[in-house]
Amino acid sequence: MSDKAIFRLVWGVSVFVFVVVALLQSGLIAWKVIPDWVFYLPKANAMINGTCTVLLIISFFYIRKGNITMHKRLNIITFILSSLFLVLYIIYHSTGNEAKFGGQGIIRPIYFFILITHIVLSAIVLPLVLFSFYRGMKMQVEKHRKLVRWSFPIWLYVTITGVIVYLMMAPYYN
Repeated sequence: MSDKAIFRLVWGVSVFVFVVVALLQSGLIAWKVIPDWVFYLPKANAMINGTCTVLLIISFFYIRKGNITMHKRLNIITFILSSLFLVLYIIYHSTGNEAKFGGQGIIRPIYFFILITHIVLSAIVLPLVLFSFYRGMKMQVEKHRKLVRWSFPIWLYVTITGVIVYLMMAPYYN
């Protein structure tokens, strides 16, 4: 595939995911019967996010040491796990089962700040990660470096705050 085709594919996937998530958040799509296993997905997603956080940090240290092979392997695993996260996230939110944050006092604005920045940056990071991943797999090192200056810290923030949001929401899940 040409770079132009990849560019279109990445933007197409990014827009598609954004539209699907927006539809799910609107409540227009919901299951009639929710299987019991669905209620374990928020915890599973938090564990995936935590694992991705660790893998991203380890990958960063490997590339700083010049070990491209381990850096690539870890990023492939992280990419696969993040893709799994996205599928599980879509499944969970397609049920229409939404928990509401019940915290009061100072914790409430803190939670919403973390949640809003997490959501906004997760939408921004998807195309950045896809382009970074593509450039890295093609060994287009300079283009990859320019992208990961942005994608790495944002992706890391999103994975960390995903775990924090889960921990803050855990008492309110059904």
